[in-house]
Amino acid sequence: MSVPFSGLAKGLAVTLRTMTRKTVTEQYPEVQPDLPPRTRGVIGLFEENCTVCMLCARECPDWCIYIDSHKETVPAAAPGGRERSRNVLDRFAIDFSLCMYCGICIEVCPFDALFWSPEFEYAETDIRELTHERDKLREWMWTVPAPPALDPHAEEPKEIAAARKTADKLAAAEQARAADESQAAEQNPDQEGEQ
Repeated sequence: MSVPFSGLAKGLAVTLRTMTRKTVTEQYPEVQPDLPPRTRGVIGLFEENCTVCMLCARECPDWCIYIDSHKETVPAAAPGGRERSRNVLDRFAIDFSLCMYCGICIEVCPFDALFWSPEFEYAETDIRELTHERDKLREWMWTVPAPPALDPHAEEPKEIAAARKTADKLAAAEQARAADESQAAEQNPDQEGEQ
């Protein structure tokens, strides 16, 4: 059997406990908040990595990414080779009034051109000014935090392992060549003097 008004008494007890605690007020404009490492603030653009593949714009569910480009002919690298064409980025803009910060564009970018920046102070008085062009997105790129360190017990990434294996092979070949040259010099000291 329940006691009448027990729910009200429990609610008032919670209210009284909360009233007696010291309030925690962050002085926001003067003191910046301590944000978690994976904060989704705005999207930064590393323009040098962008190949204008348009994957980010196609996969965006809000269609808030605007990309313009043109084709440029690159001369042949070697004589007798053929000319190549490549896309050159003219415009890269994101309309943050439409963006829902899902991060799909960052995930699908195959060339690591888009990153999350923890910047969050980009409010505007006019909604039309929330479309930020590539120069502003490039500025935000420099606020992107460094990736966290790898777990010391994690498996080494395949790319690094392959590069290390190649470097070890080249170093071993160089040592073998140097050893062969020194051995040949020891066996034929007369030929060195004659030269």
